[in-house]
Amino acid sequence: MRTAAAGFAYFVPVFTAGVILGIVRAVAISTCVGATIAVLIELPVMLAISWFVCGWSVRLFSVPAGSRTRLQMGAVAFGMLMAAEFVLSLILPNRSVGAFLAAYQTGAGLIGLAGQLAFALFPVAPRRSAWKAP
Repeated sequence: MRTAAAGFAYFVPVFTAGVILGIVRAVAISTCVGATIAVLIELPVMLAISWFVCGWSVRLFSVPAGSRTRLQMGAVAFGMLMAAEFVLSLILPNRSVGAFLAAYQTGAGLIGLAGQLAFALFPVAPRRSAWKAP
């Protein structure tokens, strides 16, 4: 249960930041430099946010350092992220299941997916000793 709670606590702020930055990317940055470059600009910011939120969640819920437990935390967070993105894409105008899936076949979509996979694996990444759960 602690692992699922940690995954949820990891997902919520990262998804919230992603929605905010995604709006900025879509409205302001993509129009100037294109979708792929805009994602490349956004990605390091999202990964930094994910890294720090992950460390906070691991500490807050005292997630044991074992890779299996940490992988479960990442899987919970990743599953919630993908589900939330799917639902959000269906709420947006002119979007469909096909459009959601097709987005992952573009350069920008594949870069974003790589970032999402990194997000899922951050819980098992080695951390400074101050970040480790007791």
